[in-house]
Amino acid sequence: MAATDAAGREHDVRPWGTYTVLEDAEAEGFKVKRITVQPGHRLSYQRHAQRAEHWFVVAGTATVTLDDVVQEVPAGQAIDIAVGTAHRVENRSDEPLLFVEVQQGGYLGEDDIVRLDDDYGRAPSA
Repeated sequence: MAATDAAGREHDVRPWGTYTVLEDAEAEGFKVKRITVQPGHRLSYQRHAQRAEHWFVVAGTATVTLDDVVQEVPAGQAIDIAVGTAHRVENRSDEPLLFVEVQQGGYLGEDDIVRLDDDYGRAPSA
């Protein structure tokens, strides 16, 4: 369950790192998060039915998988994830990976995540 940081923003610690919600404007169709992925960790391979995402890498290099195609996204570059696209971000370096995620769609809740694969046992069994 997400908590709040000192500024009152939604903040959560996950097995792979942390996220902080910088702007939650679901009524306007967007949300902005600051996401940190710890070295050697990755998020679940997932898709969303109701939102697209735009990731701008601030520090480090993101190893991004989109529909089973892997690519490197270094600091200063961005990548777009369309609604329904299977995606994952991984940090293969020794330093934290930091990126800003902009979500856009009619529904932006954390329960719009379908996990296809997960290192932390959160994906449904096959």
